[in-house]
Amino acid sequence: MFSFGGLLHMSFTQHTKKIALVDCNSFYVSCERLFNPKLRNKPVVVLSNNDGCIISRSTEAKALGIKMGEPYFKAKNIIIKNNVQVFSSNYSLYGDLSRRVMRTLKRFNSEIEVYSIDEAFLDLSNFPDNEIEGVGKEIRSIVLKWTGIPTSIGIAKTKTLSKVANHIAKKKQSGVVSLIEVENIDPILEKVEVNDIWGVGKQLTKFYHKNGIYNAKQLKNKSNTWIKKSSNVLSSRTAMELKGISCIGLEKTSAKRKSCVVSRSFGQRIEDFQELKEAVASYSLNASEKIRSEALVAKSITIFIRTSPFQSRYGFYSNSKTIDFPIATNNSIEIVKAALSGLETIFKTGYSYQKAGVLLSHLSNSRNGKNLFSSIQDEKINTLMKSIDNTNYRYGRSTLSLASAGVHKKWNMRRKHSSKIDTADFYCLPTIKA
Repeated sequence: MFSFGGLLHMSFTQHTKKIALVDCNSFYVSCERLFNPKLRNKPVVVLSNNDGCIISRSTEAKALGIKMGEPYFKAKNIIIKNNVQVFSSNYSLYGDLSRRVMRTLKRFNSEIEVYSIDEAFLDLSNFPDNEIEGVGKEIRSIVLKWTGIPTSIGIAKTKTLSKVANHIAKKKQSGVVSLIEVENIDPILEKVEVNDIWGVGKQLTKFYHKNGIYNAKQLKNKSNTWIKKSSNVLSSRTAMELKGISCIGLEKTSAKRKSCVVSRSFGQRIEDFQELKEAVASYSLNASEKIRSEALVAKSITIFIRTSPFQSRYGFYSNSKTIDFPIATNNSIEIVKAALSGLETIFKTGYSYQKAGVLLSHLSNSRNGKNLFSSIQDEKINTLMKSIDNTNYRYGRSTLSLASAGVHKKWNMRRKHSSKIDTADFYCLPTIKA
């Protein structure tokens, strides 16, 4: 067993390229289980926005035949019959625990690519080949101990192969698989269907099938000249990575976003203009907070609303309005004011609205935003925004808000099965009995 200190102070010598893919197991389910240990070893599912579809399943739920992405109402009979525990999605909880997992991984090596909310690539090239699986087990153990989230870890010479290793690791009790010292990888790749290869979508799968390529081994051994000529450079890179030649590097710094959209389908249809104003104001506050957290400012805002295309009673209506700010901003007050002004121009009475949203675009770095028109008043507004953000980060989103965003929020998403867990709430912590 490796000591954490030993991992940190290991000498930096050159070794084979080794990339680990760390994937949180049934992440949303694991987050719910962390605060409710009674859910362990029981079938659990988590639902998407408005409790629409199943987006996370425990191993026990998968064994019952509940499918990923299946509409909740279709699986309801199986769920009731087998006493499956159901939860509405709690993205603030999942986001917080994801950040904790990623911070823990960075302690092993800052060379990390956060690939998604529950996945990260980690460079472990500085560790010896014959010890790499033990390193993976130590990482898995510490992440579980420090965050409570179980993971699967696949380690290989390339990102594409680490995905393959991770897929195998999920089925192993140890949760860790290394392909570093595997001399002949073909028998492993032969069991991987071409559509399960990282980066191969539906259309590419059809193309490969048409040309007699059904698994990863066949793609790996296909002529690179043929792949380049018949497909594209990305396909060529995938084939080279299957050969163990690293062609896709770690993206350690994420590119600054060019736009930020916040939109939701309502829990119930909205006809009242005041309720629609509250929803748009709330989404504008959310978007403002997001771009401030990335030190960005927006030059324009687009407000959009629409009714359901399947609702015959009222007819379909969809519209949008774009407004440019005189000076790029991330000030919540200015952004909400512009959003509500735009909403007034596109709102029509007599319709039952299903969805609304705001899009902040032409984003740029706020550090470059000072100009001749900047004033002491601007500094006061910036201080106010920081105070609001710090309070909401500490005590939960919408602790401090604007009156225009409303209080009762009847338009909120359906979250009938919400666990209402908040990591900022002391009383949400599980009780440990002696």
